[in-house]
Amino acid sequence: MAEIPTVSFICTEKENGRKLGDVLREKGFSRKLMTRLKRTDGGILRNGESIRTVDTLLCGDEIVISESETGGAESNPSLDVSVLFEDEHLAVFNKPPMMPCHESIKHRGDTLSNFFAAHCPDTVFRCVNRLDRDTSGCVVVAKSRFCANALQKSCEKVYIGICEDIEISGGRICAPIAREKESIIKRCVREDGQFAATVFTVRERVGRYALCEFILETGRTHQIRCHMAHIGHALVGDDMYGEKSGLIGRQALHCAEVTFTHPVTQEKLTVKAPLPSDMKSLFI
Repeated sequence: MAEIPTVSFICTEKENGRKLGDVLREKGFSRKLMTRLKRTDGGILRNGESIRTVDTLLCGDEIVISESETGGAESNPSLDVSVLFEDEHLAVFNKPPMMPCHESIKHRGDTLSNFFAAHCPDTVFRCVNRLDRDTSGCVVVAKSRFCANALQKSCEKVYIGICEDIEISGGRICAPIAREKESIIKRCVREDGQFAATVFTVRERVGRYALCEFILETGRTHQIRCHMAHIGHALVGDDMYGEKSGLIGRQALHCAEVTFTHPVTQEKLTVKAPLPSDMKSLFI
């Protein structure tokens, strides 16, 4: 059985004489989460003993917060997913193409959440940056509610995509994105949409193909796919915004890098995922 996700810290002179609740809020714990922890046996301990959020801290106190929860998806240990980084607080996986992050009516047992259930039993799957089923690459998964909350605004992502016939070296696409009126999935550029901005740079060219790097200033659904189609250079293989390809069976898009501040250690980490073989083959 997996260990219960915990967060611990030693009180310094800065926390001396302050109420635990005030300190926890500064560290990113929401009121809702603190209420949940107070109702959990052993949820918050000071030097091994229960403590209330209204109690005063002393320098040298060891505070341990434990979130006891169970996961929801069925375990599937047969799935093959690379672990790029992991500690007791979070993990970064290299999600293969064609694997959904979450289960749905059409996908049971074949998702990243099913792999996680086998990899980290009795731990809730908290996906910080969900990728489309067809998109491969870095997916950050928090092992506690605290880490999930802290990581939401911390993750910076770099995507790699392949387009055709791009003559310029890059640019910034600033165009509002809205839901296509005839679809619950597809997006489009429309004046009444939400503000969206994408910066792209051509990193390499081979024949008619261009390997592009994308940095998102906003995080709209299908933003890269929609924006590149808008300027007339849809991702190779993107049959929703462009055309199918006989060379790759999905849109050529990969989350190649994620940078974040670790919620517990406060260390800034950059984790990279290598380009998958189906995208590499376009450059051979």
